[in-house]
Amino acid sequence: MPLAQDQIDAIEAQRAARAETRRATVPALEAILYHPHPVLDHGFVRVVDYMGDDGAIVQAARVSYGRGTRKVSEDEGLIRYLMRHRHTTPFEMCEIKYHVKLPIFIARQWIRHRMANVNEYSARYSILDREFYLPAPAHLAAQSASNRQGRGDVLDDDEAAMVLDLLREDAARCHDHYLAMLNENEDGTARDPARQGLARELARMNLTLNTYTQWYWKTDLHNLLHFLSLRADAHAQYEIRAYAEVMLKTVEAWVPMAARAFRDYRLGAVTLSAPMRAVLRRMLAGERVEQPESGLSKREWAEFLAAIEES
Repeated sequence: MPLAQDQIDAIEAQRAARAETRRATVPALEAILYHPHPVLDHGFVRVVDYMGDDGAIVQAARVSYGRGTRKVSEDEGLIRYLMRHRHTTPFEMCEIKYHVKLPIFIARQWIRHRMANVNEYSARYSILDREFYLPAPAHLAAQSASNRQGRGDVLDDDEAAMVLDLLREDAARCHDHYLAMLNENEDGTARDPARQGLARELARMNLTLNTYTQWYWKTDLHNLLHFLSLRADAHAQYEIRAYAEVMLKTVEAWVPMAARAFRDYRLGAVTLSAPMRAVLRRMLAGERVEQPESGLSKREWAEFLAAIEES
């Protein structure tokens, strides 16, 4: 569902405003500030505020008085060193605030990252819109046989159509009942002026988890990159990964040096345990090593092979 005209007007008013500042600003991020980037069918991510840039990371690491006069290549070399050796505190000097619209079931997964300031839309005070996440058929898959948290093969057309019909019908019926309990019409008027209706804080409990909610989410760059290292990973659930991938693009506009280092040393890297390193040394020495004599469990062995094959 597209943004309402009053929402579009509010965003354009924000984007039209200008303020003089002595703080560091980033033109590439300023260009997309307040702009909603679509995610899934009704969701979005937009940057609403930020503090710092690549220079702030360098400044904090060197504890310098000003922006410095070193070459850009030296600054990027320092940022890459910090990322490579996991010196995290300089990255905490940069902060960013997002406005995110997302399905409730993704919000409940997202909130487990306890490293941000969050303020969510309150259904105790306001009525949730009639917007539900309905996956594209390509993202409707069976339960994985080998991973309790993952998906297996994509459902065939008939089964996918049945699932979508059930999701659509359940969400619509529950929202109809939600409004009936509130004694409200879609436009906010009372259905029956003689009735009071149920309190909003109680009526919300029957809504389906694919109903959309919204929040403001503020965090520092270090914790944001940790979030992205998990949620932009290929193994993450598709829906939250879709948000993470959009957020990663905003990070690339905001702190391009840090983003490049992150892609090289975190997102595109693998970690080997001490037993895995021992097996790798044996292989490099020319020994043929199989799982039974490797000292690794079957799962560890599979993870080890995946790591060295990907790298």
